[in-house]
Amino acid sequence: MLIDTHCHLDFADFDEERDALIERAHQSGVAQMVTISTRVRKLDRLLAITETYPTVFCSVGTHPNNAGEELDIRAEDLIRLANQHDKVVAIGEAGLDYFYDTQTPADQKTGLTRHIAAARETGLPLIIHSRSADDDMIEILTSESGKGAFPFILHCFSSGPDLARVGVELGGYISFSGILTFPKSEELRAIARTVPMDRLLVETDAPYLAPKRWRGKRNEPSYVVNTAEVLAQCKGVSMAEISQATTDNAFRIFSKMPRL
Repeated sequence: MLIDTHCHLDFADFDEERDALIERAHQSGVAQMVTISTRVRKLDRLLAITETYPTVFCSVGTHPNNAGEELDIRAEDLIRLANQHDKVVAIGEAGLDYFYDTQTPADQKTGLTRHIAAARETGLPLIIHSRSADDDMIEILTSESGKGAFPFILHCFSSGPDLARVGVELGGYISFSGILTFPKSEELRAIARTVPMDRLLVETDAPYLAPKRWRGKRNEPSYVVNTAEVLAQCKGVSMAEISQATTDNAFRIFSKMPRL
């Protein structure tokens, strides 16, 4: 049993075969999925998907590459929406993305701190997107944790060892995607070896970043199995052990999501 803790089932890439890909996920041992919000104003679409598929849950939040579009949305709005819907089990994804120069750092930081406040208040995990922004992310996580702890996940981890270390020290979880399986990702696999077993998660970030076995294809939740296999190799444990650990971790951090 595995949990795909981060995918985007609302994207148009899946419109023609959403039923089939969720069935493939189940057949591959992926029992539940969390489809992640990139714009609060599109939450209704996510909720419709979660209502259609009992094993799919969602988050509410604004992706950093959309931060400037939703600066009118406050922490109070995120809290209200999260508390209003049973299927909303996380806040985000929010964070910092300095690789794509689409939003100002100031707008991204404003959005991130609002999402942190919502995670702190609701107790739901904040899904953090961090790309090419390690130093600023470390500073914000450290500073904000000093104001009061909040649960968080560094999703699709592809940053450096310092951010992984600080994230774990602050109580966060590290989620690995198909990037872990790429031939040139030895540094990332070295980081994975340092993360405690009780802080590991797996995800697809589908439709992006298909693992090595399916490289070049559109990603989908069933492919998280390949990432889990490589993570097991990194940790020197069996597939059964990594499946058990990452599943237990998923239900611990996504405390609102029931085991079905």
